Amino acid sequence: MKILVINCGSSSLKYQLFDMTDESVLAKGLVERIGIEGARIKHTRTGMDSVIKNTDISNHKVAFKVVVEALLDEKHGVLKSLDELAAVGHRVVHAGEKYAGSVMITQDVINALEECVPLAPLHNPANLMGIYAVTDALPNIPQVGVFDTAFHQTMPGCAYMYGVPYHYYEKYKVRRYGFHGTSHFYVSRRAAEILGKPVESLNIVTCHMGNGSSIAAVKGGKSVDTSMGFSPLPGVIMGTRSGDVDPLLISFLAEQEGIDNKAMSHILNKESGLLGISGISSDLRDVEEAADNGNSRAKLAEDMLYYGVKKYIGSYAAAMGGLDVLVFTAGIGENSARAREGICSGLEFMGVKIDREKNKVRAKETVISTEDSRVKVLIVPTDEELVIARDTKKIALDRR
Repeated sequence: MKILVINCGSSSLKYQLFDMTDESVLAKGLVERIGIEGARIKHTRTGMDSVIKNTDISNHKVAFKVVVEALLDEKHGVLKSLDELAAVGHRVVHAGEKYAGSVMITQDVINALEECVPLAPLHNPANLMGIYAVTDALPNIPQVGVFDTAFHQTMPGCAYMYGVPYHYYEKYKVRRYGFHGTSHFYVSRRAAEILGKPVESLNIVTCHMGNGSSIAAVKGGKSVDTSMGFSPLPGVIMGTRSGDVDPLLISFLAEQEGIDNKAMSHILNKESGLLGISGISSDLRDVEEAADNGNSRAKLAEDMLYYGVKKYIGSYAAAMGGLDVLVFTAGIGENSARAREGICSGLEFMGVKIDREKNKVRAKETVISTEDSRVKVLIVPTDEELVIARDTKKIALDRR
């Protein structure tokens, strides 16, 4: 069974093709600058060099056709016919409260996702374009939606509700949704497997740290709290996102600067975080380098990130009644030994002790805590695409 996984952004389409007999990746690629001058596809067949082709790509339907051509290419392709495809799985950012798990995409599901566009105006339209593109090209192939928000649907009301008048929740579904759910789901379960313990017996904090970062409390295999909220903006500071801010600060700045909500949203999402504090870059590597060269604002940005993550770890340990496992994943979490050490420093009172030598690895499944650390600390590279492929296989098989 071959499963194609698609992740659409507003001007991009990422894909991976899996052979689910052994869960191997046959090919992967990225179509970028869709609808923009300079569009191209980068396609990689496993075991071969990547191929880059510049071409006009006006929309996502054209982008998907370009992907199909790459997968069928005589030299670099991996399919002889599209009949080899059993199903297509889509990453979808927001499903509101409608779905607590992955589902077969039907017209009712599409309608629900369209209704959620106001909740995720930057993401759901792009995800829907991917669904429309596949439907247009392969109308009879099963499609499955795997939602970023689904894993967090197990949060209790005390964690997901905001302290605003309740009728706003009833009218507009204003609540904490959380994101990166597929990643938090995967790494929490994989960590339990690595430790040889049932996930149901563990209190785990998962730190998905990249350009966008979120922290999750996973108790007994279920999400009970997470740092992102109604949108992906709250939580710790990120590459260009502010993280948690006083809501009145937003209206104050908008009034002082004479700008509207759209401009304020752009500042909070695109000009803040590591970039806004350091004035250097949204990339932590650049910030760390500047800090080492004596840039005080870069050092402040770095410290704010580590401090923020540390606070969430402590609060989630309290919320769950203890902590057994701490997991780092995504670009920063998997690759920055400095970030992991900076976050864990000061958590010794909770039983967190990392081994500096073990911590030097990058992007490799590793237990980096000391033998006598009561809390096990792990690096687990995330694999959201594999989760999507697994769910797609299961649901597509059920359909048969």
